[in-house]
Amino acid sequence: MPGENLTRDEARERAALLSVDGYEVALDLRSAVGEDAGDGPRTFRSVTTIRFRSNEPGAATFADLIAPSVTSVSLNGRDLDPGQVFDGSRILLEDLAAENELVVDARCAYSRTGEGLHRFVDPEDGEVYLYTQYEPADSRRVFANFEQPDLKAPYRFEVRAPEDWTVWSNGAGERSDGVWRFAETKPISTYITCVVAGPYHYVTDSYERTFEDGTKLEIPLGALCRKGLAPYFDADDVFLVTKQGLDFFHDHFDYPYPFGKYDQAFVPEYNLGAMENPGLVTFREEFIFRGKVTRASYEGRANVILHEMAHMWFGDLVTMEWWDDLWLKESFADFMGAFSLVGATRFTDGWITFANRRKAWAYRADQLPSTHPITADIRDLQDAKLNFDGITYAKGASVLKQLVAYVGQDAFLEGARRYFKRHAYGNTRLGDLLSALEETSGRDMGTWARGWLQTAGVNSLTPQALLTTEGRIDELAVVQEAVESHPELRPHRVAVGLYRHEDGRLVRYARAEVDVDGPRTVVTELAGEQAPDLILVNDDDLTYCKIRFDETSLATLREHLGAMTDPLARALCWSALWNMTRDALLPASDFIDLVMRFGRRESDIGVLQMLHAWAGSALVHYSPASWRPRGEEMLARTALRDLRAAEPGSEHQLAWARFYATVASAPDDLNLLRGLLEGTEKIDGLEVDQELRWTFLEPLAAHGAADEPMLAAELARDDTASGRRHQVRCLAARPSQAVKAQAWAQVVESDTLSNALVEATIAGFTQSSQRELLAPYTEKYFAVIERLWTERSIQIGMDVVRGLFPALQDSPATLEATDAWLAGHEGAAPALRRLVLEARDDLARALRAQALAND
Repeated sequence: MPGENLTRDEARERAALLSVDGYEVALDLRSAVGEDAGDGPRTFRSVTTIRFRSNEPGAATFADLIAPSVTSVSLNGRDLDPGQVFDGSRILLEDLAAENELVVDARCAYSRTGEGLHRFVDPEDGEVYLYTQYEPADSRRVFANFEQPDLKAPYRFEVRAPEDWTVWSNGAGERSDGVWRFAETKPISTYITCVVAGPYHYVTDSYERTFEDGTKLEIPLGALCRKGLAPYFDADDVFLVTKQGLDFFHDHFDYPYPFGKYDQAFVPEYNLGAMENPGLVTFREEFIFRGKVTRASYEGRANVILHEMAHMWFGDLVTMEWWDDLWLKESFADFMGAFSLVGATRFTDGWITFANRRKAWAYRADQLPSTHPITADIRDLQDAKLNFDGITYAKGASVLKQLVAYVGQDAFLEGARRYFKRHAYGNTRLGDLLSALEETSGRDMGTWARGWLQTAGVNSLTPQALLTTEGRIDELAVVQEAVESHPELRPHRVAVGLYRHEDGRLVRYARAEVDVDGPRTVVTELAGEQAPDLILVNDDDLTYCKIRFDETSLATLREHLGAMTDPLARALCWSALWNMTRDALLPASDFIDLVMRFGRRESDIGVLQMLHAWAGSALVHYSPASWRPRGEEMLARTALRDLRAAEPGSEHQLAWARFYATVASAPDDLNLLRGLLEGTEKIDGLEVDQELRWTFLEPLAAHGAADEPMLAAELARDDTASGRRHQVRCLAARPSQAVKAQAWAQVVESDTLSNALVEATIAGFTQSSQRELLAPYTEKYFAVIERLWTERSIQIGMDVVRGLFPALQDSPATLEATDAWLAGHEGAAPALRRLVLEARDDLARALRAQALAND
């Protein structure tokens, strides 16, 4: 039988054969504590009973299970020999009856990679914490099942755990006779079942709502985290956003929250941002802030809370049939996260963040050689794992924003309401949603879907203005272009804004909405207007496109970007300029110059932090080597100037302090950072808390100004899980051949590090100031990645292949080495080849940008 990588064809065949009536899963997690007995992985007992029907008695199928060993398998009372039917990932089931009962007793392994049942030991107090993470297909690491989204079923979990632990699952639970028993769930998919167990800190609240017919809905709310994070846990704000979101979605969806309670668990060493398990949403614990953060961090957390909440309807209540239609849940949740953020919470500028940060992710992904339509061709589970990307999430959400502009908000929401009611607890494909939207909008959704969902690539929109001799617009057109590899031109509903100087400000004085269709569209509504200083196509960010500028507009931005008063328009201009930099249309030094001159005038803290990140990337990747030292010095001077000039204690001051640390390399800058750590230097209002201390220590370590004893002393000051991750990163950052060799061996030659420590080690290893030191690892990288891909879990494989690619060796020779590996490994796993192709594309883009600067 094939291995772990379930294919779409296999899933379809099994779904056509089987219907699942229910699961009973019993886990014994008492082995999570105490000394580990044995040389193999630490394991727990998992006993699963599955009741299912077959429409072909006598047929054969398989159940999924990844486990070190299976004790017994029983099918319809008939004992099967595990040695004969279990191959390590599948259990062969032959001679099915019309109605079947499968019982599997197995020893499953605790995870250290964040896949399956993850076990974490808190270094601060020795406590053990467990949680599960399954998407797309890791529940089979915890219990036997049919691991595909369209074989939904109700679940009953029961869990034995240490006496002083609390256990949570999707349904409400009670403990009796030493066993936690949980209410049966509604029919859900395997990948959104969940168990969290340990001595977590737990806070409760409740949500109540009375509907127009007088019925009342009461939802118990809970929020939990490790005990060590309890002093920092602002559960009140989590509950505030949760209640605001529940109000918003009940107002707009007309379908009561269907899963009973609503717990939110903030868990350690989490690979993702969050996961939408119904009744028990899991989040990475970094959303609990140990130090001072900016408003953007709180906005980001609120967005994720609302994104996961939207999944209760889009994804959990109604689920895609197979991962081809992953967008049906992720694109909607991403859009609804921003939509509800603006409509229900204090973060009313959420669309600015969406335009500036979220869409940047989409634009990058959509220009990679691995770009794909939003409705993707997902052949198997490895494909699915890699398609949790900027296209499925952010491009999909951007396209839905365009759809709302196209059909109208009321028609869009009414379509969603019909979709929920029509397919509750079921599975759907693209056509199911389109039919509902056609009903409510009267639009031809097939044409729209072919242009937006079933083709890849991003269009560019450029204004063309012809002026009269009197200085007015004779004709204004929008030119639409596409790249040769993805030539589709799409229908765009856009706003075109005209801007001019008024009293030292750059303000909009005219606006028109138009349907752009084809290569050139004339905007007749703006004819006769005064000649603008700036034309902004896609003003208000209605569509998904790359904005380009005419010569006059670009010249205006070069001199007056900071004078633009509207924060969304300003963010769109920054995003467009960044895309021009990435596309080798604007030299990286020009973009950096814009950030140095106008960054200090940016009022939106999220945009400012994005500008800092982009300026750093422009310096490290898109600037030629000969200019980098000068550019780094200029950025450091600018960052220090604006750090000192910022309002004391403000979030802008904090943002400039963090950015300063990323570009500090000169002795004076390193001495200032060290003085701020030791208290011999002070910047008025800047509180150097523990998180900021680690931020300052990394550049000190990377430049040889913080040695191992200094880092050990800092760990003694902060001997927590977070402190250990920071220390590991700083240790790997030191400029030493021996240090790099040790870090490489820990990640590549050993699998003892947890997922979080693998991530921290890679982050420290790849320092942009150490290109020569890292040069020998190019050849080693290409020699090892195929073996590593086959030996490690897919999550660790992805982290290592992406993180250790020699992007800092930015030369044609590295490009040639990459091409040679691809040519010599045509039979490598498609998912591995995709990762290497993406990294190659990033490198080639960097070289083109550097060549522009050299010209």
